[in-house]
Amino acid sequence: MTEQQHSQGFERGTDGPKVIVVGVDGSDSSLRAAAYASGLARRQRALLAVVYVQPVMAAGAALGVPVAETTDEIAEDLVAQIRDAAERVKDIFDVRWEFHTFRGDPYNGLVTAADELKADAVVVGASEQAGHRIVGSVAIRLVKAGRWPVTVVP
Repeated sequence: MTEQQHSQGFERGTDGPKVIVVGVDGSDSSLRAAAYASGLARRQRALLAVVYVQPVMAAGAALGVPVAETTDEIAEDLVAQIRDAAERVKDIFDVRWEFHTFRGDPYNGLVTAADELKADAVVVGASEQAGHRIVGSVAIRLVKAGRWPVTVVP
């Protein structure tokens, strides 16, 4: 490696991922994605950024329920679930990880998270919604964005 090549530093996607973003929503496939991503992070010595995208409800859709409170409770429950799942994964304590919440729809929330956290790779679970297996899933939209390597965990 020449001095000039070395001075350019890290180039995204060439030295292995340094920040792996995994989207979680409490579904079984997202928890499997978190387990897979934690193994990847451990092997790559990367930071695992666990991201939950809190849905933003349209005005009036909450029917009097304080939305922020409800989604915060969901996020807290997810953190507990993720911690439980993480503890079951062998060598999880060798992984540096952070938990982040973003607001919005799942696709835009994950794009914002991946941009802000400077993700080198994104891991998501396959959609469990009927009809999303082929068209319109968050995973397919992330792949089509073409900005990060995307791993879809079934």
